[in-house]
Amino acid sequence: MKVFKFGGASVKDASAVRNVSGILSLFEGEKLTVIVSAMGKTTNKLEEIVNASQKRDRKIFMAHVDDLYSFHMNIMGELFTEKHFAVYNKVEEIFEKLRDRFNDPFPDNYSFEYDQIVSLGEVLSSHIVAAFLFEQGHSVAWADARKLIRTNHQYQEGNVDWIKTEELIQSRFIPEFERTDIQLTQGFLGHTDEGFTTTLGREGSDYTAGIFAYCANAESVTIWKDVPGMLNADPKWFDNTIKLDSISFKEAIELAYYGASVIHPKTIKPLQNKGIPLYVKSFIDPKADGTVIQSSGEHDHLVPSFIFKMDQVLFSFTTKDFSFIVEENLSDIFDRLARVNAKINLMQNSALDFSILLDRSKVNIQKIIDLFSDSYAVKYNEGLELVTIRHYDQATLDRVTENKDILLQQKSRQTARLIMKDRG
Repeated sequence: MKVFKFGGASVKDASAVRNVSGILSLFEGEKLTVIVSAMGKTTNKLEEIVNASQKRDRKIFMAHVDDLYSFHMNIMGELFTEKHFAVYNKVEEIFEKLRDRFNDPFPDNYSFEYDQIVSLGEVLSSHIVAAFLFEQGHSVAWADARKLIRTNHQYQEGNVDWIKTEELIQSRFIPEFERTDIQLTQGFLGHTDEGFTTTLGREGSDYTAGIFAYCANAESVTIWKDVPGMLNADPKWFDNTIKLDSISFKEAIELAYYGASVIHPKTIKPLQNKGIPLYVKSFIDPKADGTVIQSSGEHDHLVPSFIFKMDQVLFSFTTKDFSFIVEENLSDIFDRLARVNAKINLMQNSALDFSILLDRSKVNIQKIIDLFSDSYAVKYNEGLELVTIRHYDQATLDRVTENKDILLQQKSRQTARLIMKDRG
């Protein structure tokens, strides 16, 4: 069995859904687990619906729901020639229940309500795509990830119970392949032991593919993207990108850790544990080779990879009595940062200073200053960029630092990281 994952861009409209059907036709007769994300920007719209519900703004809530309803109905109108298909009733039922949720008090636990509402994007897309595939003659069955992937109660960022999940997939999911070739299910979703829906974190559909592959002992995983494979840099920030034909699991984890956006960081580990290869291929050119991520690292060093993080802010903390930064200070600093859920992109310490780099969009500068002002002097620089280069040489360093001032740099044998700003 193979696992295929199609993201939001690959099911964003009727034409994209037809393209998915065409890709699956290339694998006729094979056993496939197909995982789909919400259509287009549906997740963003559902987040707005959650926020309107929390604010008790019925007008905005219903307007967003109506927009989302029209969006999905228009796609179905292009996919299905008649409205007698059962999928119309299913979609109507989902939206009716969504509208009814406004009549209930908003729960104290925001993350709980977030998961119950935002999860509907994947439920809607999976029903629509499965119905279309069935109409096109595919041997397909719809499967509910909310009854297969077991998590804890950490809503919006569910942690997988691997033992129970493997048991559920082996007992409830695998046997269905005796009756069908394709099982289509949702990315991003799980459930608690009471049956409440959880989500696995934004962009978690890749992770879902890894979970199913691990628990079902799949032959391979393929993530279908609008790029030809994994590139050595984001084309938005870098000219003349190169496709990486083959890299190791270790290299992929390193790139994901540093911020490469093609693969969700949690996806790789379960595949590495069982040696299941991961392919990144183009849904625009499905017969092209793409990139394979597997155990061997023999090709890792052949092409330097560049990861850019823009709009960064660098904070430096100095003790007010100018004492050394020691372990006790570091523990205190990390504890304070954890309180505001700060995600550190880079850190460095000297005798008297400790510096951290954060995404500007995810931090309130004044809040950080106030958080530390009792014990530390705080300085910051914003408008910075962080560049990480894997398998660097002097030529690559010269290329990315041209017309830049370097505020901080770190180098190991394989990785260089530089905090920079435009010169002048």
